[in-house]
Amino acid sequence: MLDEDIELAKQARLNSYSPYSNFQVGAVLRTKSGKVYLGCNIENHGIQGICAERTAFAKAISEGEKEFKSITIVGGKKGEEPTDECMPCGYCRQFISEFVDDEFKIRVIGKNNTIEEYTIKDLLPYGFKL
Repeated sequence: MLDEDIELAKQARLNSYSPYSNFQVGAVLRTKSGKVYLGCNIENHGIQGICAERTAFAKAISEGEKEFKSITIVGGKKGEEPTDECMPCGYCRQFISEFVDDEFKIRVIGKNNTIEEYTIKDLLPYGFKL
C-alpha cells in the first residue's frame, strides 16, 4: 500500500498549480475506512495558496470523512524527481492536528529514496489547542 501511495502522490503532484515557485507537491490521504483522497499545492498571486496536504484534507472532510489513517507527501521542482523529505509546513502541521489521532502517520520520501514515517506529535510536539 505504501508503494501505491507514493505513486499516487507522484501523480497528484502533476496537477500542481505552482507557476511562482515551480515546486510541485502531491499528497495522498488515506482514511481508516480505506478511501483515498489526492491533493496538490495550488499557488496564486497573493499569500492564499493551499498546500497539497490541506487540499487532500479539505476534499475528504467536505465528503464527510472524519477518521484518517495516513498521509503520504512528495514534492520537488517541476520536471525533477521528488526531493528528500518534503515535510508539511507549520500551518499544515497545525491544521492536520485538528483532525487526526496519535496513530496517524505522515510519510515522506527520505534520504536514498527511503520512506520516513512520523506522527503528528513528532512534527508538532507543542501544537495549539483551546
